[in-house]
Amino acid sequence: MSRVYNFSAGPAVLPEEVLKEAAAEMLDYRGTGMSVMEMSHRSKAYQQIIDEAEADLRQLMNIPDNYKVLFLQGGASQQFAAIPMNLMKNKVADYIITGQWAKKAYQEAKLYGTANAIASSADKTFSYIPDCSDLPISENADYVYICENNTIYGTKFHQLPNTKGKDLVADVSSCFLSEPVDVTKYGMIYGGVQKNIGPAGVVICIIREDLITEDVLPGTPTMLRYKTHADAKSLYNTPPAYGIYICGKVFKWLLKQGGLEAMKAYNEKKAKILYDFLDESKLFKGTVEKKDRSLMNVPFVTGSEELDAKFVKEAAAAGFVNLKGHRTVGGMRASIYNAMPIEGVEKLVAFMAAFEEANK
Repeated sequence: MSRVYNFSAGPAVLPEEVLKEAAAEMLDYRGTGMSVMEMSHRSKAYQQIIDEAEADLRQLMNIPDNYKVLFLQGGASQQFAAIPMNLMKNKVADYIITGQWAKKAYQEAKLYGTANAIASSADKTFSYIPDCSDLPISENADYVYICENNTIYGTKFHQLPNTKGKDLVADVSSCFLSEPVDVTKYGMIYGGVQKNIGPAGVVICIIREDLITEDVLPGTPTMLRYKTHADAKSLYNTPPAYGIYICGKVFKWLLKQGGLEAMKAYNEKKAKILYDFLDESKLFKGTVEKKDRSLMNVPFVTGSEELDAKFVKEAAAAGFVNLKGHRTVGGMRASIYNAMPIEGVEKLVAFMAAFEEANK
């Protein structure tokens, strides 16, 4: 069977080149006589893999020296608790609720202190990003929290909130490495890698050094302390070794594509093809306010649940898979991450046009 066009929101499409390279090294990684899956995380060969991965990520994102890069486990969801445990010194944090994941992070933070929902787009099913230019930021807030790209709802912060001097913490799981980023604007950026970077099981946290201290909430487990992992350079315990190895390959692939400036241009070009079609279509409609549209996740509907189901089924039969929308919103969603080739989007649009013609 040939490869399908995989529009899954995560785990998601990876660069074919990376998969082929990993396949070639599966039984023997560079003369070690074993797979990376089998090697000790304390070995010289593995140390080189994780060191190179970090160096390449630093280069891609232009990460300043006073930020630590941590390769952790537990997915982005585990950080919903780790963040307040490590950063809530005054036990106050402000959350901007733009979707399910921000809401879950907010609810988790309430277990550890006062979490304030200072803005929300729940009133319109999270189909827009609220105005964050002048928010009621709490005077003693330890940080302001956002989910920068909302996978389920297809919205993106194109302008970061005005945090009035407070540290910004951002979950970037579904827009990680899709465009250039000014790391200095954040206290912490983190994300699960299974959408845009690698296999599920790794979460990358980029944290400013002064936020990594011994001073954590009482009862914070050793494994959830950022200092534990920063001091041990992500090797405190056995890390998700194979996942990090694949991430490292994707970083090299991104550098080869020309880095994040080039990726942004490519992603804009891809998204434009799909959004332009949706804006012209008589059958399909995008569900997000234009100014807040994501380049990564594109939700759309026909207005009829039966037609939606028919479209998803016929699309899958034609090799366009995982187009069903999230169960909370229904409809369809095309996730067009870095590794989705432009022809995948072009062919999807051609298929949508034919479907529209046939279902007038």
